[in-house]
Amino acid sequence: MNEKKVKRPNIFIMLFTLIPFAAKVTPYIFTASIITHILSGVFIGVVTMTQQRFFDRVTGFSINDSTLGDVLTALLIMGLSYIINQVLDGVANLIQPILIQKVNGKLLYNVHTKTSRLDPIDMEDTKKLDDINKAIQGKDNAVLFIYTTIKVLAMYIPYFIFMGWYLFRLKPLLVGAIVLVFIPIAATQLVRAKVHTNAEDKAAPVRREYEYYESCITGREYYKETRLLGGFQFFKKMYIDALHVLQELQWKATIKSNNIELGMRMLTVTGYFGILWMLFDLLMKQEISLGAFAAVFTSIRTLYNLMENMILRNLATMAKDYGTIQNYINFINLEERKGIINEVPDWGDIELHHVNFTYPGADKEAVKDASFTLKKGETIAIVGENGSGKSTLIRLLTGLYRPSTGTVKVNGVDTRELTNHALFENTSAVFQKYQRYQMTLEDNITISRYSVEHDDDELDLICEMAGTDKDNRTFKDGYKTMLSREFDGVDLSGGQWQRVAIARGFFRNHNFIVLDEPTAAIDPYEETKIYNRFAEISRNKSAVIVTHRLGSVKLADRIIVMKDAKIEEIGTHEELLKKGKEYTRLYKAQQQWYKDKINPC
Repeated sequence: MNEKKVKRPNIFIMLFTLIPFAAKVTPYIFTASIITHILSGVFIGVVTMTQQRFFDRVTGFSINDSTLGDVLTALLIMGLSYIINQVLDGVANLIQPILIQKVNGKLLYNVHTKTSRLDPIDMEDTKKLDDINKAIQGKDNAVLFIYTTIKVLAMYIPYFIFMGWYLFRLKPLLVGAIVLVFIPIAATQLVRAKVHTNAEDKAAPVRREYEYYESCITGREYYKETRLLGGFQFFKKMYIDALHVLQELQWKATIKSNNIELGMRMLTVTGYFGILWMLFDLLMKQEISLGAFAAVFTSIRTLYNLMENMILRNLATMAKDYGTIQNYINFINLEERKGIINEVPDWGDIELHHVNFTYPGADKEAVKDASFTLKKGETIAIVGENGSGKSTLIRLLTGLYRPSTGTVKVNGVDTRELTNHALFENTSAVFQKYQRYQMTLEDNITISRYSVEHDDDELDLICEMAGTDKDNRTFKDGYKTMLSREFDGVDLSGGQWQRVAIARGFFRNHNFIVLDEPTAAIDPYEETKIYNRFAEISRNKSAVIVTHRLGSVKLADRIIVMKDAKIEEIGTHEELLKKGKEYTRLYKAQQQWYKDKINPC
C-alpha cells in the first residue's frame, strides 16, 4: 500500500495558525509586544529625521541662517527621539522572554495533549513516532517563528515603510535601489527553506535512533546491564554512527544554504556602496541638503544592518526551521482517536466477533479470527507461548487497540464508537512492563484517584492484597517513603516493585481488570497468594489474567489457549486437560514446577 503523502502547510497557513494562537495564549502580552515593536520601528526612522533636522540647523548656524536656539531645539528633539527609541527597545526586550515562555509552555502542552488523544496503536507505528519527534523539535522553532514574525511584521516592516517614505521624499531612485537589493535576498530564503525541510525529513528518524542509543549508555534503566554485560562500547559505536549520519545531513544542508547566503551578502555589500555613491552624487548636484546627506549617510548602515538582520538572520532562521514548524502543525492536525459515546451505561459482556489485528508495518496478523464473550463477572485466563498473541488480545479486549477487521463490543457497543473516557473509566490493569514512578509509596499506589480522599486503612487493605507491607523496614517513612534514590529515597527490588504495581491496579475503581503477567519477579508461592486475593476482589467483576505459569489459572472460570495468533482452545482447567491438546502440552511442560500442590493462603 502506498503511503499517503502528507500535505505541508505553506507560510500563510503557518502564520494564520501560530500568530492567532499566540494572541489567544497571552492576549495582553501579545498586544503589548505588537504595539512596542511598531513604535520601536517607527522611532528608528524618526531618529533619522531628527538627525537631518539637527545637521541642517548646525549647517545653517555656520552660515548665520539659523540661531543657536534653533540648534539647541533640534538637538533636544533628536536626544528625546534617541531616548524614546532606547526605552521602547528595552520594553520590547523585557516582554520577549515572557511571551516566549508562555507560548512555549502552551505549545508543549498541545504536543502532550495531542499525543494523549492519538490512537494507542500509533505508538507501534515508527512513522507516527517520527512525527512526534519532529513535532517536539518543531515546537521550539515554532516559538521562535512566532516571535520573529512579530518582530518582522511589527518592527522591521513599519521601519522600512517609514524609511521608504522618507527616502522617496528625498529621491525616488533611493527607494528603488533598496528594493532591488531586498528582493533577491528575500527570494533566496525560499531556497534555504526547501533545503532544510528536506534535511529535517531525513534527520528525524536518525535523531530518534541516536537519542535511544544515548539512553542505553546513560539512562538509569539501562545503566547496570549495559556496564555488566559489556554493552557500553557497542551502544557507543551505534550512538556515534547515528550521530555522524545526523551531522552529515545537517552539514550538507548548512553548507548548501550558507553558500547561497554568501552570494546574497556580496549582493548586499554591492547595493550598500551603490547607495552611498548615489547619495554623494545627489549632494554634489545639490539635489539634497548637507543635513539630509549626513542623516542618511549615518542611518544607511542602520538600515542595512536591520535589513541584514531581518533577512539573513531572522528570515534565514525561519527558513532553516521551516520544515520542523510544518511538522509541528501537521502533527497537531493529525487525526485523533474519536468516539461518539462518552459513557457505557452499564458495564456488561465484552464480545469479540471474528477479530483480526495486524500491527502497523507488519506482514503477519497478531490475532486471527478471534471470537468469544467475556461475560460480566467472569474471570478468564489467557495462556500460550511467547508470541502467541496473548498481550495483543487483551489490548483488543480493553479497547486500547481497535481490530483491523471484526468487532469488539462492550455491553453491545462497538469500541470504535466509544471515547477513551468511556473505555477506560471503569478499567484497571497491571502490566508486566509496569512503571516505577519516582514518587512516594502512597503516590505510586493512588495516582488513579489522586484527588479523592483516602485513609491508611484503605491503603492497608489494598497493600495486603498485593503483598506489600508499609511497615516493612524498606519503607522507612511508611506510605510517605520516596521510592527513588535520586530523590533521597529508597530503591526496591523487582518483586517489591511488582507488588506496588499490583496495588496500584487494585486501588483503581474498576468493573474490568487485567493482570498481564505482573508476577514474573515473584516466586510461585507468593504468586498463588496474590492471585487468590485477586479472585476475592474480582468477584462480580470482569477479569482477565495473562500468564506463562499455569499453576494459578485454575481460579479462572475459563481458560483461553492462544497459539500462532489464534484461539486454539477454550474451557475450564479440567475440560482442557481431558482434551489432551495444546493446554495439556503446556501444562505438562511445567508440571514439575507445581507437582507438589501449594496450599493457597
